[in-house]
Amino acid sequence: MSSRQVAHPRATWLDPASGGAIAWCDLLARLAERRVVLLGETHDVAEIHRWQLHVAVALHTLRPNLAIGFEMFPLRCQPVLDAWVAGEMDTETFIARSEWFEVWGFDPALYLPLFHFCRQQNLKMLALNCHRPLVTRVGQLGWEAIPVEERDGVTPSAPATDAYRAYLASLMSGSGRQSPVRFDSDRFVRAQQTWDRAFACRIADHLATQGPDAVVVGIIGRGHLEYSHGTPYQLADLGVRDLAVLLPTTAESHERDRLAGLAEAIFRLDTPEPPAPRLRKPEPKAAS
Repeated sequence: MSSRQVAHPRATWLDPASGGAIAWCDLLARLAERRVVLLGETHDVAEIHRWQLHVAVALHTLRPNLAIGFEMFPLRCQPVLDAWVAGEMDTETFIARSEWFEVWGFDPALYLPLFHFCRQQNLKMLALNCHRPLVTRVGQLGWEAIPVEERDGVTPSAPATDAYRAYLASLMSGSGRQSPVRFDSDRFVRAQQTWDRAFACRIADHLATQGPDAVVVGIIGRGHLEYSHGTPYQLADLGVRDLAVLLPTTAESHERDRLAGLAEAIFRLDTPEPPAPRLRKPEPKAAS
């Protein structure tokens, strides 16, 4: 292995700042002092959601006043999440009433262990997302063109840095996606930042009402979290700076230059199962 590569054994935590290993007990003690812990994900990988659950369970043992926020749900679904945690519906009803297949579409089985953990432990579930048309409108028109009452509780994003624009461009150029919109264009960046800001607003709003002992674990796509861009940047703009970003990886080694600032810690996963495909909404059951 070259001197530019950092080895990462399976089932260990890596400190991107030093390139060295971190003991889980030491990292957990550090995380227990934070108000926000953001767990990045690739949406269709089951092993990542298992890892998120393990981290959330461990943190909950130290921080009982814990809520878990989910990118998967828009704000209008918050009453459904509250009813689910309260035990007022079964799983099938929850998936239907939360509009899962309309707003997300990945196999709900990937996330159900997290949802059941919240229900079992009576933990607040936070709907972090916004109404999807808001993202499109901000991307096309900018925040100034959107009346305040139509912003779904989201405040205008802090301006994107040049580093974030470069990150988005590099991220999407390697995705294989084709689009008539340049990925570093104002339109694309504004749209991406609408999600970033929505997640940050929901987290900040919860913390503002729950007192100093509250903590939020965020279940969010890693592209919104890496290198303290995206949601961490927007949280800082909202005055929430006491946070940590954790990321999973399957890589046996990392380029040293790309580790700097990536996250507070990175966990090497077991070899994941193949990505789960998106699912269509089940057809209604025929009347008997």
